[in-house]
Amino acid sequence: MTGTHAYSYPTQAVVLAGGQGSRLRPYTDDRPKPMVEIPGTGTPIIGHQLAWLAAEGVTDAVVSCGHLAEVLQDWLVSADLPLRVTTVVEQEPLGRGGGLKYAAGSLPHPDRPWYATNGDIWTRFSLREMAAFHHERDATATLALARPRIPWGAVETDEFGHVLDFIESPPSPYLINAGVYVFSADFAGLLPERGDHERTTFPRLARERRLAGYPLPHGAYWRAIDTAKDLTEAAKELAG
Repeated sequence: MTGTHAYSYPTQAVVLAGGQGSRLRPYTDDRPKPMVEIPGTGTPIIGHQLAWLAAEGVTDAVVSCGHLAEVLQDWLVSADLPLRVTTVVEQEPLGRGGGLKYAAGSLPHPDRPWYATNGDIWTRFSLREMAAFHHERDATATLALARPRIPWGAVETDEFGHVLDFIESPPSPYLINAGVYVFSADFAGLLPERGDHERTTFPRLARERRLAGYPLPHGAYWRAIDTAKDLTEAAKELAG
């Protein structure tokens, strides 16, 4: 795509929703992780995600199911969704990279860029700005980067070992993969048939300087829903 053409933002996305969610039991005993409801909203995590994607201009989403796929599929059929949704189910475990490649095969426009998100991420920021960042850097793949809060209190000391301060849940000094991506059309062809792209495709693209990292804007909401405590915190933050 040359600079003379206006950049068209992605309108298609893959949601990876096949996780077991073992740390969220008993919530996940009878439903896959993305079907767990944020307390007080009456809507599962994936419902919030699909609404966010639609608000960001996505018209078509492919949801990759695995664990208890039929529960998720039944909900998608009955829900009033703001975009078109297709589901795919891995018949055998393909790994994260293989699963992503398999899901990408059902995107309506394989020759155009696409978003992807993990099914357990609860976030709000401008995907269009991230896509523009991706395009400006001519990247093959761009991952959103978050700076989560450390769940413990930190202790600040001076060089002599005197305690200077206590800081409750400070931001991590490291950026982490936030589980939201922008991919160029040719990315799917670089994914493994099975296995983990974060150990194969991503390191290769990084060596070739074709992998970009988009820091989430200051104040953007982001949370990975891994435990019951995360659900409680998300509900609190929503209420606040």
